Amino acid sequence: MSTSILSTSSSIAYFEILLPLALILLSTKFFSLASKKIGFPQVIGMIVAGILLGLIKLIPNQQIFTPATLEGLSFLAKIGVILIMFSAGLETDLKQFRKCGVPSVIITLGGVALPVALGFIVSAAFNGGFKDMTSHMAIVNLFYGTILAATSVSVTVATLKELGKLNTKVGTSIIEAAILDDVLGVILLSLFIGLNEGEAAAANVGLVIGKMIGFFALAVALGVVIHFIFNFVEKKHPHTRRLPILGFAICFFFAYASERWFGVADITGAYIAGIIISTVREHEYIDRKVEISSYLIFVPVFFANIGITADFSSLNASVVGFGFAFVAVGLIGKVLGCGSAALLCRYSFKDSLRVGVGMMVRAEVVLVCAQKGIDSGLVDPSIMPFVLILILLSALLTPLILKLTYKGERDYPEYVRQILKDTVSKDA
Repeated sequence: MSTSILSTSSSIAYFEILLPLALILLSTKFFSLASKKIGFPQVIGMIVAGILLGLIKLIPNQQIFTPATLEGLSFLAKIGVILIMFSAGLETDLKQFRKCGVPSVIITLGGVALPVALGFIVSAAFNGGFKDMTSHMAIVNLFYGTILAATSVSVTVATLKELGKLNTKVGTSIIEAAILDDVLGVILLSLFIGLNEGEAAAANVGLVIGKMIGFFALAVALGVVIHFIFNFVEKKHPHTRRLPILGFAICFFFAYASERWFGVADITGAYIAGIIISTVREHEYIDRKVEISSYLIFVPVFFANIGITADFSSLNASVVGFGFAFVAVGLIGKVLGCGSAALLCRYSFKDSLRVGVGMMVRAEVVLVCAQKGIDSGLVDPSIMPFVLILILLSALLTPLILKLTYKGERDYPEYVRQILKDTVSKDA
């Protein structure tokens, strides 16, 4: 009798998933390295690998990507999503978070509010318009906007570091705003998913927000206890595997508890668990072990599964029009939202442009948000190719535009440039 790993309508013998896994791991590694070599985020390569593997489904009577194996891969991919957000939480610098000044907060608010608003408008325009919009459709349209709230400044940081501008006012503002952006984006995502799961969404706003507040309050209380437990274990057994194992356990517990007991998205629970553990002394060691473990199997499966399950058959003129409008407002929204907020904080026009451009990069978090929307029934799967285009364009345009804005500027430290500026003013 063959062993089954799934107890659903379609069962799968355990060995049937092994060949798809082998193909995914080999192809995602190859294409992620190729993607990195040409300057793209590695997730792009993983998704391209998935799209190419997905072509196998077109072969008649193929036995590799069957409905049963795809269901098994989907299960692994969902764990990958949780681990991605856990790792994102681990990499959140709470010390930097506490240093965030008023300008960073204003830049974050501008960089979230405008993309969400533009995404809502574009989605509503292509989803029946604004007249007679139901509460459910309002949540759907807002969720499309929430996808655009995500940011990932790894490309920006690498570019500014290369230019010697990372430790300037612009570089610091981008890093601080990106931290706040992630937190706010995750909260909005959980809010709209929670509202969507209620029977009367408008009436459930207070209940959903109350549950979220309850979850965060409990997380803070448990976080204090977890912090001391980790530091106690680390003191007695430094640099041992029991620390990342305990970290995994807390990640999965928070993901379960948030979804099951509070109606908050499981990825939010995982993200909060990561933030809590980021405060312990051995957080870098734990993060390194978590990243190694997750990127061996679960994360490649998640990104490849996006490509494998991509369905281009539903693309038509309306979907393509919406997709490209979605990409356009995704790029413009961050530049205008963050740039205008920086201008409001009395940054120069050129620095404001740099902040806006630096914040428009997207990577894995936007994919996680979009996939969560698909899983929740809020987002149409046909949006995924356009999310990929958004990632590609932002990764290409950001370093190009940033380098153009710094063209001709000598690499002086901030204090030297201020002295030179004061000297020029006096001479004038």
